[in-house]
Amino acid sequence: MQFASLGSGSAGNSFVVKQNKSLLMVDCGFAIQDVVSRLERLNETPESLSGILLTHEHEDHVKGAFKFANKFKIPIWLSYGTFKMCAKHIIESYEIDLNMIDSHNTFEIQDFLVEPFPVPHDAREPTQFTLSNGNHKLGILTDTGSSTPHIEKVLQNLDALIIEFNHDLNLLESSEYTYSLKKRISGKLGHLDNQTAADILGKIQYKKLKHLVAAHLSEKNNTEDLVKEAIVKKIECDRNWIKIATQAEGTSWQII
Repeated sequence: MQFASLGSGSAGNSFVVKQNKSLLMVDCGFAIQDVVSRLERLNETPESLSGILLTHEHEDHVKGAFKFANKFKIPIWLSYGTFKMCAKHIIESYEIDLNMIDSHNTFEIQDFLVEPFPVPHDAREPTQFTLSNGNHKLGILTDTGSSTPHIEKVLQNLDALIIEFNHDLNLLESSEYTYSLKKRISGKLGHLDNQTAADILGKIQYKKLKHLVAAHLSEKNNTEDLVKEAIVKKIECDRNWIKIATQAEGTSWQII
């Protein structure tokens, strides 16, 4: 089992997870040609994809999803709330296999067992996911403003974790963002700040993690050094072990 980021940040997000011949994409926040070129960087093609999982309707997560899925005949799994909020992206002539999910029920896609879970975010019915091949499990947690006991329960016993470290509270507070935007980002339905994300790590069995990837970093209100500092302070790991999913490059394949 292996995973990678095609890119992560406010300009677009997408992850891919692979097991044998099964290849899933989680979110598709880039235009079609950009997705294709980012897949090529990982030696993959759109035709290799088994499906796309969508977490919520925000543009940096669904920008190219439906056009891409229609062109390459890739099925999509998403919550009903996300589906309703993505109506503007779904042209009547599209022929896409759309699968509605319940955010509390696991389901299978080829070689993967997918467990969705609800998160507090300013979207209609946002979900995040864990993906397992039966022996190893990857957790993905981005676009949530705060943690919940359920989130922390789902994220136990992981082999790898992609987790949002969106902003540093001090940088956000001193930024040129409007007051309302600062409140939205830092609120309980916004995005995880460095300290809150680190606190989540401290509440799960982080010593079992083989891979830790920090994602969805704000280009204006965070730095890689601040992210690593928060993580190291909380779980006392080697700074070089922490990987950052960048906006431009994402990450290379990580083998679990």
